[in-house]
Amino acid sequence: MSSVLAPLALIGALTMNVLAKLGRFVLFLLRSFSHIFRPPYYPKEFAISLLTIGWLSLPVVGLTAIFTGGALALQIYSGGARFNAEAVVPQIVAIGMVRELGPVLVGLMIAARVTSSIAAEIATMKVTEQIDALVTLSTNPMKYLVVPRLLAALITVPLLVGIGDIIGIAGGYAVGVQNLGFNPAAYLKNTADFLELRDIVSSLVKGGVFGVIAALMGCFYGMHSDRGAQGVGRATKGSVEAAAILILAANFVLTGLFFSV
Repeated sequence: MSSVLAPLALIGALTMNVLAKLGRFVLFLLRSFSHIFRPPYYPKEFAISLLTIGWLSLPVVGLTAIFTGGALALQIYSGGARFNAEAVVPQIVAIGMVRELGPVLVGLMIAARVTSSIAAEIATMKVTEQIDALVTLSTNPMKYLVVPRLLAALITVPLLVGIGDIIGIAGGYAVGVQNLGFNPAAYLKNTADFLELRDIVSSLVKGGVFGVIAALMGCFYGMHSDRGAQGVGRATKGSVEAAAILILAANFVLTGLFFSV
């Protein structure tokens, strides 16, 4: 009988662990947003978070976007040549970058760069008892550590997405004009005529959602990390994995909301 019940017990234990972690995350999410609207505020921490999440992420976002836009132009031209549809390169590069590739790639880059950094930083503070020291000094760790990073990600990631979209389209433009023989003025006109306001709005909204996900995952895993160096490593790895999966899942949901027929 025990051999029969053992698999069921394992499934039950895994289910309880998943539900417990989900419950902790929901409570963490509610507490994070509740603290946004209540003083005290920490403008210095917020400014530092703006710098680290936004400004310092520009190089990796720009390089990722420009190479992606250029590669996308080459792929569309190559594929379109099979159907005599090479002329659609400007339109497809624009819609591909703005609707999907721009927000998703920026979100994943932020998850790789920022989420891991936040999780490692906060987990290290927990291991070295700096968070306990904040409590001793009557400083709420949620207000001091989580809220500034959450607000900074909410503000800066949509801006990074917008910049990434522009750079990606510019990369496609450069390849299209220099390598594929497109007329510069016609390329820009086709790009501008094809994009709609809904495309731009959806891109920026996705950026805001992805930024919140990235910051929340870093803060959550950092605050709930285990003790020791291994705990910091597991928190960092788990935060990036969770952020990447949630970003892709949120992208699917938001795409359905904005573009479902």
